[in-house]
Amino acid sequence: MRGEGAPARPDDDISGGPSDGPATPGTGAPGAGVPAPRRGKRRILRWTASVLAFLILATAAAGYLYYRHLNGSIQTDALNLGDSKLGGSRPNAFGQTPLNILLIGSDARDGAENQALGGAKDTFDGPPLADVQMLLHLSADRSNMSVVSMPRDTLLKMPKCTEPNGKVHAASRGLVQTNESLSRGGPGCTVAAWQDLTKIPIDHFMMIDFKGVVTMADAIGGVPVCVQENVHSRTRDGKGSGLKLPKGENVIQGEVALQWLRTRYGFEDGTDIGRAHAQHMYMNSMAREFRKNAKLSNPMKLNSLAQAAIKAMIVDPGLNKIDKLYDLSMELKKVDPGRITMTTMPWIYSPSDSARVEPKPGEAEDLFRMVREDIPLDGKGSEQPGVAASPAPPSAPSSSAAAPGGAASAAPAAPSRPAADQAAPPARIPVTVRNATGGRDGAQGKVKGRASEVVSVLAGKGFTKAVADDLTGAEDTTVVRFSSPDLAGDAAAVATALGLPASAVQKVDDTTGVLLLVGKDWRTGSAPTPPPPAPTKAPDSARPLNGDNDKECMAIQPGFTW
Repeated sequence: MRGEGAPARPDDDISGGPSDGPATPGTGAPGAGVPAPRRGKRRILRWTASVLAFLILATAAAGYLYYRHLNGSIQTDALNLGDSKLGGSRPNAFGQTPLNILLIGSDARDGAENQALGGAKDTFDGPPLADVQMLLHLSADRSNMSVVSMPRDTLLKMPKCTEPNGKVHAASRGLVQTNESLSRGGPGCTVAAWQDLTKIPIDHFMMIDFKGVVTMADAIGGVPVCVQENVHSRTRDGKGSGLKLPKGENVIQGEVALQWLRTRYGFEDGTDIGRAHAQHMYMNSMAREFRKNAKLSNPMKLNSLAQAAIKAMIVDPGLNKIDKLYDLSMELKKVDPGRITMTTMPWIYSPSDSARVEPKPGEAEDLFRMVREDIPLDGKGSEQPGVAASPAPPSAPSSSAAAPGGAASAAPAAPSRPAADQAAPPARIPVTVRNATGGRDGAQGKVKGRASEVVSVLAGKGFTKAVADDLTGAEDTTVVRFSSPDLAGDAAAVATALGLPASAVQKVDDTTGVLLLVGKDWRTGSAPTPPPPAPTKAPDSARPLNGDNDKECMAIQPGFTW
């Protein structure tokens, strides 16, 4: 069944009619074969939204975004409207913090500029849908970037969302299409839905419509893309984006770039999955163009690009100043395109609605876990997940500047565990033990007296200064936190004694001494339940695309050539 909420937008045709599957060229009728999820007509806006986010960030790196007069143009909305607050990304053992940014593309058709770009007249001034959702993960050490997109027709349970004015949107009773989250209070509900599904803490969001994409594409001088055959995205009854390109590489800009990002009919099998792949190709190519910086030297173009981008986006309060966007852009700029990996959430057709999808059991969670544990999706991480991406701590405390969202700047790299050889003998290490066994969702409740039981376990391992405190926490997995670099070795020694991975050791400034939080994974017994080995590379079903891959060329759907 469809579930609750607003209906999905029709597809990306010019005429505005609905479409339920791959198009048959010349007829516009659904094609035969395996059913495909329907994708939204204004999908361009949504995916263009994500593209615009990259444009904003990369362009900011050129320096012009310090124009203070742009501050007043930045629109702000609440970060998280759900009840589940994960508290943002946590620092690793070296005080470095990853960044998770949700890029949201709204299909809002409530302005003359958006409405003038063609089609979808029946959706003007209707409720907005979050038809592009991409999670950008910047690694703690800034060595790599992972992007996970979710098909807009993904069915999931929608969380309760409460707007700042007090209006409550009750949790859904059944499955709801993910793009409907935006109409349940705004982007903060989209963030809440992602956190509930993935358990990934989201630090920021950027939501953008597509009214500035033409101006911005012109400002950067075009983006190279490739098609395997001549392509024309148009059916006889007027569906399709209208994209018409000759075989081979083409540099696209303006409305042609808009058409590329909209195209479903004509790419691969005519489904939105192919369109997502084309959009990933565009974004990677755009990142390479920004890296060259050859086309962003004209101050007038930069100013035009800034104005278009700022006016088209909404951000959370943590990004509502030009200098914050600039700082964020400088963090993103540290990643070489060769360490950017674009992926799509592994999916299956929904058993309850074959025109829509659900997260693929096992493989979708593997992808989410890699992001949670800061494991590079390109397979270039350490043999010990969660460790290699983090450099060794400095020999003395440093005062490195924090990046947006609390992320510390990277220190020189060295593939080693937190300085365990500098640890004091166990009997001289004070350890505070806190009961966090209820987990972050609190569904099971805390195990009474668990902190005292774990104190006894530590004492048996020689940590005779371990004590239980009266406070409680909420952690899904057991972690060891410490407050200053000179305690890194002590914290690592506690983790090693308990069989915890190095990724369980976290430097948190507001912690006092060494703090062991006993999580939901250790409700009984003398040791935490070990998790299964984490994946070391994104599954093939996520269709990973490397940012340095400039040879990728879109396959063309039969019948859409000329």
